[in-house]
Amino acid sequence: MAVGGTTCLNLGIKIPFGFPVSNFKASPKSFSSLSTSGLCRASQVAELFPTVSPEVYVRKARLEDCWEVAETHCSSFFPEYSFPLDFVLRIDRLIAMLFGFSIPNGCQRNCLVAVVGSRDEEACLLGTEELKLGGFDGRLSLNKGYVTGILTVDTVADFLPRKGPLRQRRKGIAYISNVAVRRRYRRKGIAKKLIMKAEAQARSWGCRAIALHCDTSNPGATKLYIGQGFRIIKVPEGANWPQPKTSPNVEFVFLMKLLDV
Repeated sequence: MAVGGTTCLNLGIKIPFGFPVSNFKASPKSFSSLSTSGLCRASQVAELFPTVSPEVYVRKARLEDCWEVAETHCSSFFPEYSFPLDFVLRIDRLIAMLFGFSIPNGCQRNCLVAVVGSRDEEACLLGTEELKLGGFDGRLSLNKGYVTGILTVDTVADFLPRKGPLRQRRKGIAYISNVAVRRRYRRKGIAKKLIMKAEAQARSWGCRAIALHCDTSNPGATKLYIGQGFRIIKVPEGANWPQPKTSPNVEFVFLMKLLDV
């Protein structure tokens, strides 16, 4: 796999390493074959095109948001679950966020939330940033917002192809996962706002590109990402690139966007 850049003739952009880019003129068949299961499918963003309501703001998740983040995640990715299984699942997600949000040294990860409520600068905060729990700071807001959407962005590169014979972790590429918008807030542009915030966060980390996997059965989500400047990256034949671990019958398309840094 080449390390240097490759110029894409179809798109007129420069890919940071040897990722071949598929012909951007995707056929209807490719979109029609685009499941709605899995933790990292980044696919609950389909329906998101009108302008977002001015009451919705995107910020980093705080400790106070954890239950609503778990609720948004589970209701979006596992809507078929009913009590008591749905409650157990929410508790499991909550514990995972609080205590399993560890990352390798030198990597970054943030959970972003779209909330209905006050902007950060208007909120009355209690606590201190010195208190950390599962990647969330210990500040609590008296102006509690309602979480309408979530997104995780990181530089861990678990789902990017490793570099060189030593299988080194790739640097400079952020990765988006777990994009979810509550059903009643879809078609309001919330996912677009989350993606824009994730891109800004990636730039602040010095990343030159941002990537994600999208469930191939969700053509609306793929269309959204393409509309936001992402390009479908064709996996070389015979290559064993890592993918999110979900149901065995779920297929993904890999997308990437170059960032202006």
